[in-house]
Amino acid sequence: MPWYAWLILVIAIGSIVGGLLMLKDSAKKLPLTEEQLKRVHERNAEMDAKDARDR
Repeated sequence: MPWYAWLILVIAIGSIVGGLLMLKDSAKKLPLTEEQLKRVHERNAEMDAKDARDR
């Protein structure tokens, strides 16, 4: 493979890895109140029960 093909391959992989690292760094945890967190847990429990029932 010619040298410029390797160069293009390295640049492509570097941009993908760099983009993923930048996305990871910019991710922020979503602050939820206790009431919202309780509702999320209740909804997850309901969906799990529904999934178990449907099987």
